[in-house]
Amino acid sequence: MIADVLAETATRMDRAVEAAKDDFATVRTGRANPQLFQKVMVDYYGTPTPLAQLASLNNPEARTLVVNPYDKSALKAIEEAIRAMPNLGANPTNDGALIRVTLPELTAERRKEFVKIVRGKGEDAKVHVRGIRRKAKDDLDALKSEYGEDELARAEKELDAVTRAHVDAIDEALKRKEAELLEV
Repeated sequence: MIADVLAETATRMDRAVEAAKDDFATVRTGRANPQLFQKVMVDYYGTPTPLAQLASLNNPEARTLVVNPYDKSALKAIEEAIRAMPNLGANPTNDGALIRVTLPELTAERRKEFVKIVRGKGEDAKVHVRGIRRKAKDDLDALKSEYGEDELARAEKELDAVTRAHVDAIDEALKRKEAELLEV
């Protein structure tokens, strides 16, 4: 039972770390990256639909992204969704067949803003991992009647080690993203 709690906790923490990395990828660096549009939801016939399901994204140049919709009638909705994206600063152009998104050059001030945003996302991810740890700790405490104190103390140390490893993984991903953002 203790092993099950620890295994489930490790799996949930792994997913939290992956979600944090995906979240970091949505923050723009100097290059245009299709992952920037990963969380863009387009109002497609009244239904919020992920952009990746409506169009292909290509990166022909360093700061240009081409959005080629599968359904040309969705061009206007896709353009509006991209324009409404926060923290992008891009102005998409629609030529009737596809949308070109040219990202402006990042200033030093804008890079620092993005670093603050990424740090906030990193802190949120660490809080989530700690919340998972707290739930696992409660689950272990509920097992006090079935297991001895030594076993529970060992399990708690293992839980702390797993938590530390996942928080360190988030810190490492955060460090890489900050370096990527500050690179000119």
